[in-house]
Amino acid sequence: MEETLAFSFESIISQIIEHGYGILDNFLTEEEITELNESFLAHYQAQEFRQAGISKEHEVVKNIRGDEILWLEKEQANAIEIKFLERLEAFMSYVNYTCFLGLRSYEIHYASYPVGTFYKRHLDKFRNDSGRKLSFICYLNQNWQADNGGELVLYLPDKEEIVLPIGGRLVVFESDKIEHEVLPANRERRSLTGWLRNID
Repeated sequence: MEETLAFSFESIISQIIEHGYGILDNFLTEEEITELNESFLAHYQAQEFRQAGISKEHEVVKNIRGDEILWLEKEQANAIEIKFLERLEAFMSYVNYTCFLGLRSYEIHYASYPVGTFYKRHLDKFRNDSGRKLSFICYLNQNWQADNGGELVLYLPDKEEIVLPIGGRLVVFESDKIEHEVLPANRERRSLTGWLRNID
């Protein structure tokens, strides 16, 4: 398993170096996707999610961003969430070993996009905060079809990359360089989303 993960990590790192972003399918197994969805639903039914904001002050502007989020902390995480976080930590360590980015921490949340919601084009960087180096999204959507919508659009210098939010797929890109948006979907769209940082 460790050798497989290392090979997968190397693949996505090579893509990031060449294009500024990388896509890795099957970062999660079907069983892990199912278990994380069960955790997602338990949190949601417990009304732990809140409307996401667009600034450090958590300003809610629904005509810009419509998702609902729940921050995930390892100290309060359950078994499957800890397993995911440890895999993320392994990826972060591998990036540091191979790319010398000096990543020291991460922030991560569950994200739910209800039907018809979206997140307009933006950059994952707060003013006066350059700590976010790599953005990542890991999708939890089961049996997602092309006509369900909800695509991630990456705005690259020479093209627009359209990414379907297929369950188990990991997308990683440079936080301060690649603008992106989330298009509306006709079914709820779920993910674990966050940032790898070079500050605590």
